[in-house]
Amino acid sequence: MADLSGKTAVITGGNSGIGYATAKKFKAAGARVIITGRSEERVTVAAKELGVTGIVADVTNLSALNDLVGQVKSEFDQLDILFVNAGIFAPAPIGQNSEEMFDTQMGINFKGAVFTIEKFLPLLKDGASIINLSSINAYTGMPNTAIYAASKAALNAYTRTAATELAPRKIRVNAVNPGPVATPIFAKTGMPEAQINDFAAAIQDRIPLKRFGQPEDIANLVAFLASDDASFITGSEYNIDGGMNVNPLLS
Repeated sequence: MADLSGKTAVITGGNSGIGYATAKKFKAAGARVIITGRSEERVTVAAKELGVTGIVADVTNLSALNDLVGQVKSEFDQLDILFVNAGIFAPAPIGQNSEEMFDTQMGINFKGAVFTIEKFLPLLKDGASIINLSSINAYTGMPNTAIYAASKAALNAYTRTAATELAPRKIRVNAVNPGPVATPIFAKTGMPEAQINDFAAAIQDRIPLKRFGQPEDIANLVAFLASDDASFITGSEYNIDGGMNVNPLLS
């Protein structure tokens, strides 16, 4: 297990799914953990269940981000780990993407991620670790995901540049590209349950390992990248997808 003893970590979108599993993993590894999310109720419940600090914040609101950073600085001073996890998935075919859908996905998945890092940067210790949650959709050309995929491709490009610029401070910046993971993100799309089940079955059939990932699978990789065991890793992307991106035509 990665050793995070004495480290302080912020996880955006930490009240469910991958963020929640990662918060649990970080805490078990010895870290002090702060989770954030937009829903006061969900953040409060998750923080209590996990035994961590919960702070309500919307990453698309720069004023809210400023308040979040101020509160973290007041209570914890500096950070060792920043897991930029908050994101949404809203599928739509080309020709049916509205401006609102574009602004929402790019606002949370890319703009929100960028300014989370920008705002927290003064609090990050030299030698800190930033992990950005991206997606293999940045590369797959999967139908109905053009805007989502573009937001994640942009995040990966930002990750590489940030890794170069922050290297003099020994701050490592890496991206994790999950494949299909069993999280509430699909339910939040508004698709009917039957459609979600059909979609999930079709996707699972194309995964060489024939299963969806679990949030804990991703959390294990994120914890490694956050730890000193990954001290020579920066500017990298890690696909964690059951082999889907290696052989996308497998069925």
